[in-house]
Amino acid sequence: MDRKEMQARTKRFALRILTLARALPWKDAGGRAIADQVVRCGTPVGANYRAACRARSRKEFLAKLGVVEEEADETCFWLELIIEGELLKPDRIQPLLEEANELVAIIVATRKTVRATDAA
Repeated sequence: MDRKEMQARTKRFALRILTLARALPWKDAGGRAIADQVVRCGTPVGANYRAACRARSRKEFLAKLGVVEEEADETCFWLELIIEGELLKPDRIQPLLEEANELVAIIVATRKTVRATDAA
C-alpha cells in the first residue's frame, strides 16, 4: 500500500469514527463522554499520517508515525469499551475495531522497516 492509499484509508477511518460517534447514546453521560473520546483519538489518525508523509526528516517521520500508532491504539481501547459497555451492538463496532487494529499493525510494521533501513 502506498502513501496515497494509506492517506485515503485513514481518512475513511476518520469518517467511520464520526458516523459511529453520532450513533452513540448522547443522552447517557458515558455515551457522550466516549463519543467525545473516540472522535478525539480516531480522527487524528488520518491527519497525523498525512503530516508524517510531509515530514522533513526520517526522524520526524518516525516521530509522527509514533503519534499515529498511539492514536489508533487509543481508538481500539474506546471501541472495546463501547462493545464491553454494551453501548452499541458488537457487530456494528467489530469491523471498525478490526480496521483500527490493522492500522496499528501497519504503522508498527512501517516504523520497524524504517528503523531497520536506518540501522543498515
